[in-house]
Amino acid sequence: MNRIGVYPGTFDPITLGHVSIIKRGAKLVDELVIGVTTNASKSPMFSLDERMAMVEREVARIEGNIRVVQFNSLLMDFAEREGASIIVRGLRAVADFEYEYQMAGMNQQLNSRVETVFLMADVALQPIASKLVKEIALYGGEIGKFVTPQVRDEVVARVEKSGRLG
Repeated sequence: MNRIGVYPGTFDPITLGHVSIIKRGAKLVDELVIGVTTNASKSPMFSLDERMAMVEREVARIEGNIRVVQFNSLLMDFAEREGASIIVRGLRAVADFEYEYQMAGMNQQLNSRVETVFLMADVALQPIASKLVKEIALYGGEIGKFVTPQVRDEVVARVEKSGRLG
């Protein structure tokens, strides 16, 4: 039986924290599907196509059977469509746990055949959040500690193009 896991997110932009969870998650399953989604409550810096390309490029260097797929549906419907038995979620702090615990409970009610697995972020990467990376960049701060060099360049170029430097 092929064990498939899904790691969903907006990845706007993909951070070193995401990459760490992907590397570790890929070791737990036979195939890891990175689900890049839209989130109505977030205003993305990058389009869905740009985020797909960014994630595909960053995961190409990671060992394991990894696919990048876009989705715009309930997570459990996406997991079912992909044949997944595991949802991989990264946790940075207690606040993440409270939200993720609630989501896992709701997802369990929607589809009890899919388990949620929580991976703690590496200690050095725990404070990283895409939202904060974008905010730092918008005010001209250095984000190279939080993303790969190519993602850094893309974020800086997007900030400069939008004229929103602090």
